[in-house]
Amino acid sequence: MIGEFSAFRSFRVLELFLSCAYFSTMESAKFRLGRKGRGAQSNSGCRFESETREACDDGWGNLEDELPAMRTTVQLDAARGIITRNQSPDVPFDRSINPYRGCEHGCVYCFARPSHAYLGLSPGQDFESRLFAKPEAAQLLREELRRPNYRCRVIALGTNTDPYQPVEKSMRIVRGILEVLAEHNHPVGIVTKSALILRDADILAPMAVKRLAKAYISVTSLDRDLSRRMEPRAPTPTLRLRAVRELSAKGIPVGVLLAPVIPGLNDGDIERILRAAAEMGATSAGYVLLRLPLEVMTLFKQWLSAHFPAKAKKIMSLVRQSRGGVDYDPQFGARMRGEGIYADLIAQRFNLACRRFGLNKRSWELETNLFAVPSRIGDQLRLF
Repeated sequence: MIGEFSAFRSFRVLELFLSCAYFSTMESAKFRLGRKGRGAQSNSGCRFESETREACDDGWGNLEDELPAMRTTVQLDAARGIITRNQSPDVPFDRSINPYRGCEHGCVYCFARPSHAYLGLSPGQDFESRLFAKPEAAQLLREELRRPNYRCRVIALGTNTDPYQPVEKSMRIVRGILEVLAEHNHPVGIVTKSALILRDADILAPMAVKRLAKAYISVTSLDRDLSRRMEPRAPTPTLRLRAVRELSAKGIPVGVLLAPVIPGLNDGDIERILRAAAEMGATSAGYVLLRLPLEVMTLFKQWLSAHFPAKAKKIMSLVRQSRGGVDYDPQFGARMRGEGIYADLIAQRFNLACRRFGLNKRSWELETNLFAVPSRIGDQLRLF
């Protein structure tokens, strides 16, 4: 695997060299690298690279011409462990599983984009098109659950990249993970934008009966056009709400997640989304204010300039008003909700709408006392 990554890094250096031979800095053209079906407008280098790339007209072609579609590739990630732990006070879990690195949904605002920089790749279009999968996830999970010092807590799926992105349909890594968790009565919480979660309802429904599973469907807008621009390869809002209805009908507790709420762009949809979700059977809801860490800040501004040039200045002004005058505040306690008058207004609207539509009336705590340590061949000999 080390050899593979060395070769990959060498290829990346060559790619950057060739790219820089073609692209140079020109302010008037820097947002014209958008690809059809992709969220990011550029594929600029990561923070660990010394080169940056921006488009300019070199006389050989027209920058207005549509660039060819970008093909999605999947490489194997030879992970040694599968459970990631965190100590963040902003999230209600201390461990998660991410079956994939990168996400083909292409959500321009995704706070996970900067993680691709650790692979020597761009958090821009590389994040959406160069994916890494962990096919051994189920077996790694089984081994980690067997460790003598393991203590059962809810495992979250979908905290970094979407577990049900398009590649999961064929790779079925998440299904393997759920089979292990169901076998050993381990609780799981899932966040996704995809209706593909319905494929695994046959596993999740029996787990829900034991209070071992719950799901959140992320809905950022009911406007199909806006949703397509923000999340080009994610299912439509209609399909996501249908997934809420069908999960609820199967007895699986389901909520809706408004993430992110973008001031001046989709915040007008808060009440409509919550009402629609409640009508479909959702019992809980949450939201996260737009976060712009590291390279996401530049990518989001490029996207705004390309798709909403007349609104871009106002939107960023509202973002800064909600972040103490800066584009992003990473402090715990503030990064998820923001601060200031506008952020407080969003919180008040959200809470009032939840009360109005009967959401968040009760908490759904998952059961951790049913967990059974996975067994393997030879374990029964310990009895003698």
